[in-house]
Amino acid sequence: MSSLEGFLCFFLVSVLISILHKLWWKPARMQKLMASQGIKGPSYKLVYGNTKEISSMKKETMSSPKSLSHDILSHVLPHFHWWTNVYGKYFLQWHGSQPQLVIRDPELCKEILQNKDRAYPKLKIKDYPKKLVGDSVLTTPEYEKWTKLRKLANHAFHGENLKGMLPAMVASAESMLERWKNYEGKEIEVFEEFKLMTSEVISKTAFGSSYLEGKLIFELLMKLCFFAFKNFYTVRFPGMSKFYKTSDEIETEKIEKALHNSVMEIIKKREEKAILRNGEEDRFGSDYLGLLLKAHHDADDKQRISVEDLINECKAFYFAGQETTTVLLAWTVLLLAIHADWQEKARKEVLQIFGERTPNADGISKLKTMSMILNESLRLYPPVVSISRTVNKESRLGKFMVPVNLELVIPILALHHEPEFWGPDAQLFKPDRFSDGVAKATNNNMGAFMPFGIGPRTCAGINFVANEAKVALSMILQRYSFSLSPAYIHSPFQLLTLRPRHGVQVILHPLVDCP
Repeated sequence: MSSLEGFLCFFLVSVLISILHKLWWKPARMQKLMASQGIKGPSYKLVYGNTKEISSMKKETMSSPKSLSHDILSHVLPHFHWWTNVYGKYFLQWHGSQPQLVIRDPELCKEILQNKDRAYPKLKIKDYPKKLVGDSVLTTPEYEKWTKLRKLANHAFHGENLKGMLPAMVASAESMLERWKNYEGKEIEVFEEFKLMTSEVISKTAFGSSYLEGKLIFELLMKLCFFAFKNFYTVRFPGMSKFYKTSDEIETEKIEKALHNSVMEIIKKREEKAILRNGEEDRFGSDYLGLLLKAHHDADDKQRISVEDLINECKAFYFAGQETTTVLLAWTVLLLAIHADWQEKARKEVLQIFGERTPNADGISKLKTMSMILNESLRLYPPVVSISRTVNKESRLGKFMVPVNLELVIPILALHHEPEFWGPDAQLFKPDRFSDGVAKATNNNMGAFMPFGIGPRTCAGINFVANEAKVALSMILQRYSFSLSPAYIHSPFQLLTLRPRHGVQVILHPLVDCP
């Protein structure tokens, strides 16, 4: 045998051993380690893990509409529902050869998300999700990078800045309600309406641009979102895309490039304006884009962010800021259309505080009934149905020892619907459960309610979302009552966020003497 043949033989054997180690030996070892601690789960299938089972379960539940009930866990996350019934609060599932420990214990979930010892960072995203939001403040596992980016986000959405955003929120809601005059006494699909409104709000408040300028960005983000969802349970060998690209990969690369160019166009326009204002303290502007550009041009290397960071932050906030508020508003209108008594309570509060005036910061802080309604909407229909972390050093989590590279999955939707924490009426819409705050509502299981996460990585835009939702709902309730259309089909589904698959159709009834 020649030296070349010997090298090739050695190389092939090494590759084969490496593949067997990754796809067979490591999973078998992990299953044994977890089983020794009392944690079981569906059996690991070579290469695919449980992805085919999960995908099959989801397709089956989505093939037919659901009855009009808020008990949606078995419809949206059928594998969590089924395997929890079989294996209990903790079980091991497999995304390809990647082990995932699913945890339905609110105390352990809170410990994971507090991450005091930095043992449970975010997963390093790749493939389709990375094209969508990049290594941004939403996703980066790097603590130092996250700290720098989070500081900017906190500054952009602190109290005074939020007050300054209210006029733009009011103006965008007014534009939407002007369109609604054409639907008085008729059916209107509100999900698409809220998409337009929230897109305009994000464009104006965070990027100082019009909806039309941001329209292409939103369209491209939604396309990437679709491909990310479509390929979520697709398993590919690492590095395969270097040699062979699927049609989806080729298409998303084109979309990503177009998205990059569109975001850069908005950035360059702002930089050109800044040149004309050279010497002024806020020459880049005081909104989110202005703060990002200021950081990008910072003289201090430690504070400066790269062009890639700048683009990723823009993409992430365009997506998260618009999507979260849209789905919250859509589900809340659905719930109020079904539960007319709570719609009337909310309207009474709005008219008592604002009368016919447009919402203001003082009044928004006094909307107690509406806050309860929004919390209950977020409980029953949280925008994000699950979140994951990874273990970067062997740690004790409750009574378990969790090894390095194990993923920890927190099923938010399951925790939000768990009768153990919420009582026997957990599947019912009862906003008054929040009348004395979250701690009382959860019977001191604070980790059972986390629509925006818990701990240091709680969504930075939580107050922005709440204010925008309160402004829009207040202005709708001042003008209209609404009832559910017979055309509505109840089919909640996960497209990264929890969306109404067929929209939300309601009948608009104009109020007498509305503003």
